[in-house]
Amino acid sequence: MFAAMKRLWFVIVLLLIAASPAHASKVPKSGADSLHWFFTEVNSFNARFKQVVLDERHNPIQESSGMLWIERPNKFRWDYEKPYQQQIVADGKRLWVYDVGLQQVTVRTLTGGLGDTPAMLLAGRGRLDENFTIKSLDAQNDLEWVQLTPKRKNSGYEDIRIGFALGKLRALEMVDGFGHVTRVMLESSRENLQIEPARFSFTPPEGVDVVGE
Repeated sequence: MFAAMKRLWFVIVLLLIAASPAHASKVPKSGADSLHWFFTEVNSFNARFKQVVLDERHNPIQESSGMLWIERPNKFRWDYEKPYQQQIVADGKRLWVYDVGLQQVTVRTLTGGLGDTPAMLLAGRGRLDENFTIKSLDAQNDLEWVQLTPKRKNSGYEDIRIGFALGKLRALEMVDGFGHVTRVMLESSRENLQIEPARFSFTPPEGVDVVGE
């Protein structure tokens, strides 16, 4: 259950990139510039990912990998392939979590009771600087980093760090209140390509338990 909740919360945080698109005119120079560019210019995104959860001493306690797809507004698919299969799908209205091993599906609405958490951006409303303190960090490991610290004290996490290479999203990290770090590295990413609508549709397989709304 702990692992599933960590995965689900990180995916919700990842939907920071589901804000409404606009236009950019130049290549970003800093982490904050790249963040703004990504929010305003990238309408769809897919990549392979490798995820690791680190404890407060930065020792790995969980590793996983798979594929993700995102499309504005409010649609994504996050397929965990190893070590256990799990699908997390948002169809624009509902969020489906399918644990293949447990043969169980959990469903909930996307926008219910999200307040000013990162998940409020699921609705494409608001501005980042209204809810987060945004700060460009020093470059590290060939990435330009930007830090988002929630202005609300009881958000359940300390900060989010997003890494870019030449303006392209390459890494995300979330630090929770226990000092655990969830880190995702992205590979073979593609931006603004058409994604088939079926990718964001989910029908519970026959015979599985469905829990939720």
